[in-house]
Amino acid sequence: MAIMLILVLVIVVVLGVTDIRRSLISKPVFAVFKKILPPLSDTEREAMEAGDVWWDGELFKGKPDWQKLHAIPKAELSADEQAFMSNQVETLLAMLDDYKIVQEDRDLPKAVWDYIKSEGFFAMIIPKAYGGREFSAIANSTIVSRIATRSLTAAVTVMVPNSLGPGELLMHYGTQAQKDFWLPSLAKGTDVPCFALTGPEAGSDAGGIPDTGIICKGEFEGKEVLGIKLNWDKRYITLAPVATVLGLAFKLYDPQKLLGDKQDLGITCALIPTSHQGVEIGDRHFPMNMAFMNGTTYGKDVFIPIDWIIGGPDYAGRGWRMLVECLSAGRGISLPALATATGHLATRMTSAYGYVRQQFGMSIGKFEGVQEGMARIGGLTYTLEAMRVMTAGAIDLKLSPSVVTAIAKYHMTEMSRTLLNDAFDIHAGKAIQCGPMNYLAHGYMGVPISITVEGANILTRNLMIFGQGATRCHPYVLAELAAAANPDAEEGLKQFDKLLINHVGFAIGNTFAALWQGITAGAFNSAPVAGETVRYYKQLSRMSRALALSADISMLMLGGDLKRKEMLSARLGDVLSQLYIASAVLKFYEDNGRQQADLPFVHYSVQRALFEIGKAFDGFLVNFPNRVVARVIRTLVFPFGIGYKMPADDIAIAICTALAKPGVIRDRLTHLCYIGQAEDDATGLMEAAFSAMHKAQPLMKKIYQAQREGKLARKLPLLDSIAQALQLAVISEAEAAQLTEMNRLRFKSISVDSFKPGVLSAMAIKNQDAA
Repeated sequence: MAIMLILVLVIVVVLGVTDIRRSLISKPVFAVFKKILPPLSDTEREAMEAGDVWWDGELFKGKPDWQKLHAIPKAELSADEQAFMSNQVETLLAMLDDYKIVQEDRDLPKAVWDYIKSEGFFAMIIPKAYGGREFSAIANSTIVSRIATRSLTAAVTVMVPNSLGPGELLMHYGTQAQKDFWLPSLAKGTDVPCFALTGPEAGSDAGGIPDTGIICKGEFEGKEVLGIKLNWDKRYITLAPVATVLGLAFKLYDPQKLLGDKQDLGITCALIPTSHQGVEIGDRHFPMNMAFMNGTTYGKDVFIPIDWIIGGPDYAGRGWRMLVECLSAGRGISLPALATATGHLATRMTSAYGYVRQQFGMSIGKFEGVQEGMARIGGLTYTLEAMRVMTAGAIDLKLSPSVVTAIAKYHMTEMSRTLLNDAFDIHAGKAIQCGPMNYLAHGYMGVPISITVEGANILTRNLMIFGQGATRCHPYVLAELAAAANPDAEEGLKQFDKLLINHVGFAIGNTFAALWQGITAGAFNSAPVAGETVRYYKQLSRMSRALALSADISMLMLGGDLKRKEMLSARLGDVLSQLYIASAVLKFYEDNGRQQADLPFVHYSVQRALFEIGKAFDGFLVNFPNRVVARVIRTLVFPFGIGYKMPADDIAIAICTALAKPGVIRDRLTHLCYIGQAEDDATGLMEAAFSAMHKAQPLMKKIYQAQREGKLARKLPLLDSIAQALQLAVISEAEAAQLTEMNRLRFKSISVDSFKPGVLSAMAIKNQDAA
């Protein structure tokens, strides 16, 4: 007892007396910490510090406050935004013929270009004071999603000026003179913007941009002025072939020190009229057969005034910070909108096709093999819509949640790839024959574009989500990094000492809490709701604690090596991602009034997320370099094994049953899907056939009953059965006409396009001549 009392006293003195603690504990740990820090380049540091921590911070703490999640305002359209959706957007959709745009003209018709410009589709993010529409992020997202279900080319054309580019950068960083000059013309569409960042050897590694600007004096409008001599060679720039104003990112140097003492100023952004002497645009790329404008720009020894830097000379060298702070628009709005549109279209059309297409005497949607894929389509679409709304809602809170938007970009584009593969599998031959009747092909071609832009998905998953998330979202690591980087060593030690005690307490608390939650399987965790979703809140809290513990141990054991262990760290990023995905689904369910019909979709989405969390943890623990530590973590977190499983078959069947008939849940889940009104529109035709077959079911039952009773012959073609049933008065003339029309729609909807000899050759010649 005496020895224990002495030991406790020693611990109290060592930890409680600042000077002793700092000398015996903090100082040695601080020295080790500085050695194991992952080296950060300037661009990495700026990216790390940019943006906001939001719900991702709660998930990383190990004890998320679910009341905070529910308190986040529901993202909704204003009256003006809804009116724009009902009028301008619907008018635009009626003007689009996506097959003709992509396969024949390789461009939007002039009337469409004019309508987009004149009606403010390029001005959704521009303030009303400058002639813009000043729409919310959720409106921007919803409009792009709706258009994308009709035409990916039109959607990309609309989304780019409202994403990362001149408009966004001007509003955040532009001088008043730059705003007054450019924003009104951008809002009217008299100027078309593009932004050039990537090049042949500079994509993900923005710090490797080879394009340069040299500060010097030169002639502009007949006068000698201070300016920049530019050389650039850019690729993959959307709208570049038709742009009138070029946003350009380059490395800026000041060898003569005309701006100050620094010679290497860093990445800088400038706005340049494409009519300016030396600016070259016009060449087009042809991304995955899509017709949106994408191409090159280059210039050699192009002189521009120094005032063309976005923000003026004071923002020289601050371009990378500007860019990473504004990436939320592309990652959090535009690309998630495209991914969600894929889900809405695939769910609506595949559920209809599964009912209309018959094989072996029954709808193929009744086969369980098809239902497995259809459930995945429906479940992922529910997830996509939940993530779209929550992520855009964060941006409407005037936040720039860099980790959350990276999660959305990566996982939503991957989900769209998965569900489109399922849609193709179910549609089979109908999906692979390109033509006006194919509503899936262009979306399928466009998926790889979303996968690669705004940070390729491999980069986003392996470097950004956890690499940035572990630093930004952790309660203490970013502050500890700042203390270690403090040029005043003594002051840095003081800062670190205060943080260390809190961090140690945080880690110890997570260790015991993880063990308790592992033993009890999270049964005693609290939940903010009652009903069938209670267990999900409890399990997500449990996995949040497990993530906090695993991240701390990983950073402690691996230090700077964790940055290079991309496969390992990416799995922890997957855990954080799936926690966010499940959170979005649960919030979406609550915000929409806890609809009973939604429950199969909620169960599917959250159970899938938990399964993915378990799979990620298992991969992390199997591959953790220190096997003893891996065993300790597994024992603490999963003492009885990882019990998460993919959704059961009855959940999949419930989803398919809900989607196989007209109804509120099907309409709500696919409310953004364009349905054409003309009979020759592929989506309208499929929906018409689906509706007609449902309405005809009572009449078909009459025929089936007559066949069972022996009144009608079996296994006749349907039209012969209808004729025989009419002749024998089993059905009336009106009913026979209804069934005949239903059969016509059914057969036409499942048919595919074919082309007369010479038609495709003529199209190829036309396109060659146009090129």
